[in-house]
Order: sequence, then structure tokens, then C-alpha cells
Amino acid sequence: MNTPYNAVTRTLDRRRFLKGAGVALALPWLEAMVPAFARVRGAQAPAPPRRFVGMMTNMGILPEYFFPKNAGRDYESTPYLDILKEHRADMTVFSGVSLPGVDGGHASEKSFLTGAPGASRGTFRNSISLDQVMAEKVGGDTRLASLTLMIGSDNLSLSWTRSGSMIPPVTSPVKLYQQLFVEDTPEAKASAVQRLKDDRSLLDSLRERASRLERQVGAADRERLDQYFTSVRELERRLATAEGWIGKPKPKVAAAKPEEISDRNDLPKNDRVMFDLVRLALETDSTRIVTIAVSLASVTPRTIPGVKSNTHELTHHGHRPEKMSELRLIEEAQFHDFAVFLTGLRGVSEQGVSLLDRTAVLYGANMGSANAHSTDNLPALLVGGGFKHGQHLAFDLKKNYPLTNLHVSLLQRLGIEAGGFSSGAGTMRGLEML
Repeated sequence: MNTPYNAVTRTLDRRRFLKGAGVALALPWLEAMVPAFARVRGAQAPAPPRRFVGMMTNMGILPEYFFPKNAGRDYESTPYLDILKEHRADMTVFSGVSLPGVDGGHASEKSFLTGAPGASRGTFRNSISLDQVMAEKVGGDTRLASLTLMIGSDNLSLSWTRSGSMIPPVTSPVKLYQQLFVEDTPEAKASAVQRLKDDRSLLDSLRERASRLERQVGAADRERLDQYFTSVRELERRLATAEGWIGKPKPKVAAAKPEEISDRNDLPKNDRVMFDLVRLALETDSTRIVTIAVSLASVTPRTIPGVKSNTHELTHHGHRPEKMSELRLIEEAQFHDFAVFLTGLRGVSEQGVSLLDRTAVLYGANMGSANAHSTDNLPALLVGGGFKHGQHLAFDLKKNYPLTNLHVSLLQRLGIEAGGFSSGAGTMRGLEML
């Protein structure tokens, strides 16, 4: 259940705990642990953990080059899916899906992982995103409960807290590398410890104020306060976990610190460096939950041969062939980079199982047609993660199937008990776990 709006919760979340609760969150799973477990006669090594990567591009995807015309396992491929043909057996393509009640064109980007309706309204208040539900349940097992990243321009995030506040994305590969792999100085560690103490003091103060309020309010408000206390306890748990990580060394990797990206228009370079860091973050079990927002509204990716125009301008192509051809070059480049990312995940082995097999990768867009600002028939595909793939699940193009049902399936695949999520009232029809 989402925490209802109240001033205390909003202040707690926005002013303090986006920084405090994200400092670092229990021992990573390592290959080196396997022999210790396996020494016990008859004991089986624990299975590698399950992970999730959620990606969204906010300028849509040209549907004529993405969606297959026929359903099932023998679907005929398309130009964009041809780029991913190496992963066809590990991939499910969806059509006829959307987010119920989510409209408003570009504003719908806020709801891709939340499913919250009415994003274009001035009174809109978002709800918790899928990745943050996962982070609440399994994030305490890693240094970072989750990673929220962005490629491109503007300030776009797929991750939202339980109180409906946006989690600011990391956009710098240098800062991400430092967060993952560079040891903090003694001064920085001392500062982190002090911030945690300050956070605890603030929590104590807010809990005391809320306890006084509880004796003065009616039943409905007491229920809201009870939900607030639940949020406080969750934050306390995260703070305790964060403190335990401060003194533990970060993983060592062979990869050198990347160069800072000076040109946000160099989309392929942005893609590659961030995808490499995401793979390393998952491989070292620094986190198991990642979101990547690809924000292209202000991007003119001239480093892609043949591209001269702004992406947003091209999405309003009016079906003019020359604009669609140029936009296709941008989208094809994105799919090529995505394919390399998937191949990288598949190339990492954990106990004889590939990292891709243990990582559910969702890729999609918040608009079915950016040209018309339509939020029907969203392009979406799922790769890896332990599902029965190799299919095109085609739903009704006029009466779309809830994409939020896929969110429920993803929660359950991570071992999280969930009968529903947002507008999703069950798991994705036709998508089975292995």
C-alpha cells in the first residue's frame, strides 16, 4: 500500500533520506564463497542472486520497425529485433500492452515503472516504482540497495520513493565508478558516519512528533501514521545496514576509471560506458537493482553517421520518409548498444549460469507513438532473468493488456511475494518462469 501524502513524510523523504538512505547498503555474493559452503558434506552452494535492470527510452520507438506481425514462438523478426537476434531465445517481445490510465504524452515517462495514472495533471502525485519495491525487499543484501542512472540530457529518473518523490539519477560515469569501486577517504567515511547519526536524530525527532500526533487524530489519520511508522522502521533498517558497509572495502576491478563524458550528444559513447559500469556493478554484486532512463528530448546524436537533427524534432516526423529514416538510424544505434550490453551479461558466468540468466532486463518506451504522443501499444521486451522466452506475446491492440502485470511477474521472479502492483492485478499472461 502506498504511503498517503502528509507533510512530515514528504520532508523526511526529500530533504534528508535521498542522501542518507542511499549511502551504501550486507555482504555481496562472491564466487569465492562457494567452496566454503560446499565443504559441508552434501551441502549445495547457494544459487546466484536474481537481479533486475529496467530501461526506458522517452522518445518512443518507431513501431513499424519493432513489432512483429505474427505472434508466438515462430514470429517473423523485424529490423530492430534482427539486431537482437543473438538473444532471440532469451527474449520475449510484447505488443498490445500499456499502462492503464497513464496518458499525457511525454509526462507518461514518470509512470513507466510506477503505473501511476494522470501524470500530466497538475495534481499528480507519483507512487513507488517497481525497482524501489525490489530495493526495499532485497536491497539490504548489497552495498547499494539500487542504482538510478540516466543517459542523455535533462533530468529524467525511473525511480520513485514510496512517498512519490523522484530519486535523482546518476549521470556521470566517473561518479558512478567512484561510488562503486573507489575507496572513500577517512574523512569521507567519518562524514558518512556523521550523516547517519544526524539522520537517526532526525528520525527520532520525527517519530516523537508523530507519536504525539497519534493521540490527537482520528482513525483515518492514525492509519496514515501507522504507515508512516512503517516507513520510519524501513529507513532505520537501511541506516543500520549502511553503517555496516562504511568500513568494508569496495570490490577491486580491472577496468580503469572511465573518462567523463563531455558531450551528451555522443549517444553511443554514453550508452557503452554506462552499460559497462552496470555490468560491473551486477558482476561484483554491488547492487542487484538498476534503472536506466534514456532521455533523448534534447539530444542531437551527430556522432551517429547520417544523423544531423534533434531527436525530439525527428519523433514528430509526420510520416515523412526522410525524418523517419534519420530517426531509424538513432534507434538502430540504441539497439546495437543494447545488444552489446546483453552479450556482456551473457558472457559472465556464476556457478555455470550466465549473469543474463539471473538478470531480468526490461527495455521499453513510455509512448507507443511519439509522433502522436500516444501511450497505447507500448514497445516492450524482456530479456533473461529465468523466464521461458523465445516468443512474441501479442495482446489486443485496441484493448491493451496491463504492462503492470509484467511488473508483478518481475517481483515474483525476485522471490518477492506480490499479488499485484499498481494497476496490475496478477502476473503476465503467457510469461512463465523456468
